[in-house]
Amino acid sequence: MKQFQGVLFALVFWAIQLSASGQTPILGRWKTIDDETGRVKSIVEISEREGKYFGTIVELFMLPEEDQDPNCDLCEDDRKDQRVLGMEIVRDMEQDGQSLEWEDGTICDPNNGKVYECNMWINPENLNELKVRGYILFLFRTQTWLRV
Repeated sequence: MKQFQGVLFALVFWAIQLSASGQTPILGRWKTIDDETGRVKSIVEISEREGKYFGTIVELFMLPEEDQDPNCDLCEDDRKDQRVLGMEIVRDMEQDGQSLEWEDGTICDPNNGKVYECNMWINPENLNELKVRGYILFLFRTQTWLRV
């Protein structure tokens, strides 16, 4: 119980500090970690436009044998054949009230070109972790992104 109270206190204190500074905790740069391999894949910068949140790939970490400047040739929307570096992969996320959760947006996986519904939330036990879940119906994948 004391551990829960400590985490709750830290979360409330952190939220008060962010509110006072006018910052939204999701804004900034996040290191993406592949949920299947555990490998660092990219840096995504999340920004806000008109009350919605968007994420753009600003850096890629490719293995030597991989294409160093890939395009999304499997994408079927406006991202078709777009360079992955500079691609907006997160779109239209909305904060759920004053919570540390964002929903109702989408995320694109440039590796397979698929666009998924998306939810994101700050891990209350580690405020430098962003949980990112892409899903279709009841199938989903969740990645942990780390604040840069």
